[in-house]
Amino acid sequence: MGFTELRIVDSQAHLEPAAQWVAHGSGDILENIKTYQTLEAALHDVDFTVATTARSRARFHYYATPQELLPMLQEKSQWMGHAALVFGREDSGLTNDELELADVLTGVPMVADYPSLNLGQAVMVYCYQLSALTQISTTGATHGDEKQLHALRARITALLEKLKVADDVKMADWLQQRIGLFEQRDTAMLHRLLHDIEKNLTE
Repeated sequence: MGFTELRIVDSQAHLEPAAQWVAHGSGDILENIKTYQTLEAALHDVDFTVATTARSRARFHYYATPQELLPMLQEKSQWMGHAALVFGREDSGLTNDELELADVLTGVPMVADYPSLNLGQAVMVYCYQLSALTQISTTGATHGDEKQLHALRARITALLEKLKVADDVKMADWLQQRIGLFEQRDTAMLHRLLHDIEKNLTE
């Protein structure tokens, strides 16, 4: 599907002979895998993270479908340099702590009462749906802009603590899950608003 960079967290499965047998001409991807002990370490240079999950397992209430991700990531590519699509363990998916590292959560809509795809199927669905992204040039990304979203999260968290409402979990969760949907202009305008709020709070 055109994707070439694969990162593995806390697993040696890619070193098994069977991995090469089923790679079907993608041996170069396996040979260039980067491994990490934690998901946080694997995302150290990533500007925007999308995590896959089943709806019943997550705290967040908003889920982008694979189709909705395409225009979202196309817009993000204009001001961010590096995005990651995260898949969980075959048997248990991603933990809640790991999901909290994501900017946006995504799930595949299914009719079944207990929706479940095996890991290989899920990867193929997303790689097929997002294959158009491999044709996008990231030369339009402006240096410094890619960190705006992370900085916005930090500023909002600090403001909630200053206002002594950080323990309002429902509001904090809602804010954190919506921030990932903001486009560049939205992010810049909210930074301006927060600047004004912070300035007035200190006067």
